[in-house]
Amino acid sequence: MLAALLYGQEDLRLENLAEPSPSEGEVVIQVSVATTCGTDLKVWRRGGHAKMLKLPTLFGHEAAGRIVAIGSDVIGWQIGDRVVANNSAPCMTCFFCQKQEYSLCTDLSFNNGTFAEYLKVPAPIVQRNLLPIPDDLPDAIAAMTEPLACVLHGAARSNVKPGDRVALLGDGAIGLMFAGALVQQGAEVFLFGGSSARLQVGEAFGVARTFNHHQVTDIPTTVKSLTQGWGADVVVEATGSPAVWETAIASARPGATVNLFGGCPRDTTITVSTEQLHYSELTLKGVFHSTPQYVREALNLLASRALPFELLISDHQPLKQLEQVFQDMKSRKVIKVAMEPGIR
Repeated sequence: MLAALLYGQEDLRLENLAEPSPSEGEVVIQVSVATTCGTDLKVWRRGGHAKMLKLPTLFGHEAAGRIVAIGSDVIGWQIGDRVVANNSAPCMTCFFCQKQEYSLCTDLSFNNGTFAEYLKVPAPIVQRNLLPIPDDLPDAIAAMTEPLACVLHGAARSNVKPGDRVALLGDGAIGLMFAGALVQQGAEVFLFGGSSARLQVGEAFGVARTFNHHQVTDIPTTVKSLTQGWGADVVVEATGSPAVWETAIASARPGATVNLFGGCPRDTTITVSTEQLHYSELTLKGVFHSTPQYVREALNLLASRALPFELLISDHQPLKQLEQVFQDMKSRKVIKVAMEPGIR
């Protein structure tokens, strides 16, 4: 089969590998669509990820397809079932899983390799995070279940109340998904990003105001001008930049929650005013990954078609164009691209 492997920083290679065979508890799916992700882009640019993979490795983590092989002791699935396989599953037995803090599981089973013709799904994911795709839901939309699950987890941790004014920093796919999720929670969302086209997508998701940061010299001051001088009730950072983390904190009102969602490069740090943190009673939250609950909620939200998630798919391309697609993502020409291994 044709598959993409990551060897290092911006070193992505397409290779011919043997088709996988399922072991006990596993299934193999034929990938119909694998969507690209901002996390994939960061991993490609940085040449690694602290938690999810070790180089060289099969690459990609969002996919939809059909089951083509089933291992022993797999119950409830049949050849031909359309499924979406989440990229991880918690162990359910560690200290954090016992506290139902599944995103902090010390033995998360990660799975990469969606940029390939076939994908083997490990037993823990088959047991806990393999879901059937509704008949009328396109594979390209269903493949976005994983990032949307992370967003729904992040939105739930943001302490958003109806009527809250939320400053959302970042207009990538994750930021735009946050826009829709927060609007659905009844928030008034102010979206800051660097692309007029992407900000228009944010408007389609229902945000109240959009701002191009290339034209805004001081984001915290702008946020305060929109909030009677106080700052936002909730701030969500969705870029993964330490400087933007600091901007997010500076944009918050006293008593606010700041969701530092974007993963920054390893070993980076930020500076926080102890006076502001203490006397303004800020809540700073780092939020990572998702849980089985939000994987299911994400697929249900995608299936409801309540939000125009199709606007996040900029293009459909064959797997052989993957390197060019990542170059296009790097230059922000596309949001997400649906890679279709079946297209030659």
